[in-house]
Amino acid sequence: MASRRRFLKIMGSTAIIAAAGAGGFALTRTPTDAVAPWKRAGGPEYAEPRMRALSYAVLAPNPHNRQPWQVDLSEPDVATLYCDLDRLLPETDPFERQIVIGLGCFLELARMAAAEDGRALTVEPFPDGAPDQNLDTRPIARMKFGAPGSATPDPLFAQVLVRRSLKEPYDTTQKVSESSLSTIAAVVPESVKVEFTIDPTRREELRELSWAAHKIEVTTHRTNMESVDLMRIGKSEINANPDGIDIGGSAFLDAAALVGIISRQELADPTSSGFQIGLDMYQEMMFTAMAHLWLSTDGNRRVDQLNAGAAWIRTNMKATELSIGIHPLSQALQEYEEMEPLYKEVHTKLAAPGHRIQMLGRLGYGPTIPGGPRWPIETRVL
Repeated sequence: MASRRRFLKIMGSTAIIAAAGAGGFALTRTPTDAVAPWKRAGGPEYAEPRMRALSYAVLAPNPHNRQPWQVDLSEPDVATLYCDLDRLLPETDPFERQIVIGLGCFLELARMAAAEDGRALTVEPFPDGAPDQNLDTRPIARMKFGAPGSATPDPLFAQVLVRRSLKEPYDTTQKVSESSLSTIAAVVPESVKVEFTIDPTRREELRELSWAAHKIEVTTHRTNMESVDLMRIGKSEINANPDGIDIGGSAFLDAAALVGIISRQELADPTSSGFQIGLDMYQEMMFTAMAHLWLSTDGNRRVDQLNAGAAWIRTNMKATELSIGIHPLSQALQEYEEMEPLYKEVHTKLAAPGHRIQMLGRLGYGPTIPGGPRWPIETRVL
C-alpha cells in the first residue's frame, strides 16, 4: 500500500488542487473520442459485413496498444490484413513476435464477429509466404467472408465489449479456483498448449519472476524509452493519438500531468518520484496475482504466433465471462540481451522441451475498468 499512500499524498498537494481549480479540468474527464470505437462497434454505420466485423476486431488486445493492423478491402468479400510497419517495437520485440500475436487476436475477433452475423470467415495466413526474420510488406492473412448462414455464433462473442486486459491490483482475499482455470483452458484450440497454476509456491515464484522482468525492462534505458515515447498523458493527448500507453483520463492524473508531476521526463528518469511511483504500483500489481496461466506452441513459426493470439483472446474472453481479470505479462518472454537470463528461466520452469511460451498472464478478481483507446476502423482501411 506504500505506493498508493505516496501517490495520494502527491495528488493531494496544493499545486495539484490549484491547477485543477484554475482550469485544469479542461484536460480531464474521459477521453471520449479515443474510446468511441467501443460504443460504435457493430453500429448502423457498419452495415457492410466486412466493416461490421472489423469494427469489433479493432478492439483486440495488442502490445503497447500499437494497433498495427491495416486492411485492404479492394477485393469483394475479402479483407486482406497487413502489418503497419511504422507501429513496431524494435527494442522490446525485435522479431515482432508480440506484434504477430496481436494480429492473431485481431483475426480471431474478426472471425467471431463475422460468425455473429452468420458468416463463416476463412483465414489464409501469410498467403504470399511468411517472413523468416522481420515482417515485411507481404500480407499477414487473407480473410474470405462466407455467405449468410454459413456460420453459427461463437458464445464467447458476448464478452467482446466488456473484455479488458485488467492491469490493476487483484483482491488477494478471493481465490481463483482450479475449476475456473480449467474452464478457461477448455476454449483454447489444440494447436496451442495451455497450462496454469494456483499452487502458492509456484505462484510466488512467478510473482517474483514477473516483477524482476518488469524491473529489467524499465531500468534498461532503451527499452524503457520505447514505452515512454509511446505514452499519451492526459485527455488531450489520448484523444489526439488513441494508441500507445494511455495515462490519465481522470481529474487527478490530468492535473498531475498539468503541473509536471507526471511527465515523460519524470517517467524516463529512474531517480524521479514519478518513476518510483510507477515502479511501486507495478510491484503491487505483480504481487496480487492469484493465479498464472501460460500459452505455448511446439515451435515458434509465424503461424504459431497467430494461433497464440487467437488462443489468448479466447482465454481473455472466457475469463471475462467468469468475472476473472487477466493481465498479460510479456516482459520475461522478450528477446533482447538484458532479458535473456529471465527468458531462459521462465522457459526452464514452464515450457515443455522444444516449446516456446507465447503468452504469460496473471489472473485474479479486480475492479471494473473502461475500454482502452482505439483508432476507429475507418483509419485502418487502406
